[in-house]
Amino acid sequence: MTVYAGQGDARRTLDLLWGAAPAPAVRSGPKPALSVEAIVSAAMEVADVRGMAALSMRAVGERLGRTAMALYTYVPGKDELLDLMHDRALAELPSREGGSEDWRSAVTTWSEDLYECYLRHPWMLQVSQARPVLGPAELGAMEGLLSALAPAGLEPRRLRGAVAALWQFVRGLAAATADARGAAAATGVSDEAWWGARSARLAELAPDLPQRFPQFVAMQAGGASDPSAGEPDAFSSGLAVLLDGIAVSCTGT
Repeated sequence: MTVYAGQGDARRTLDLLWGAAPAPAVRSGPKPALSVEAIVSAAMEVADVRGMAALSMRAVGERLGRTAMALYTYVPGKDELLDLMHDRALAELPSREGGSEDWRSAVTTWSEDLYECYLRHPWMLQVSQARPVLGPAELGAMEGLLSALAPAGLEPRRLRGAVAALWQFVRGLAAATADARGAAAATGVSDEAWWGARSARLAELAPDLPQRFPQFVAMQAGGASDPSAGEPDAFSSGLAVLLDGIAVSCTGT
């Protein structure tokens, strides 16, 4: 399931993202007033627990003990709410001081922070990056990466390539990890049982596997394993390869 950000009214969405939207008139009543912040938090809770497919204004309203109609005073609709949720999630990224000469360490920390954010909120991985949200937290995340990379001294074209490669690497591996973690719950079969059954049968069907696929077997023998068991190693080793490539592109090296 892929959803697209930026589908709501541009002016109203950006006003909400940047805190420029006028506060709605609050009617007196027995229930406490709602707020945009409370609605966004409830929506994230729905998506975190039940997934993107369960997200609706009705579901959010129910979590708040309100009707869906009560939410529209604060947020125009689900499209705008999705943008607010995505930016709020990215606001969880720690603020890091820029200017460190150790750009590899700074980029590694940024990558780890984003990776963990995606795994806390896997529904984010279903939000297409074709059109950015353009909220303060999203731009702040980009600024954080650019600040971390600044001491590397990359020229603009290579800098854009490095940013794209790093962000997509983190996002892609987070998606693979989230899928691996969810597979057992969705299918009722543990990773160990799944791999064990197939490995045993594959060995029977293709006893000459090392001769037919020598590079694959060598990689496995060298320490690689199934995706769910190799999450930390896949992240650290893959990121190291990317950083090595960036280092080669640095000016003066």
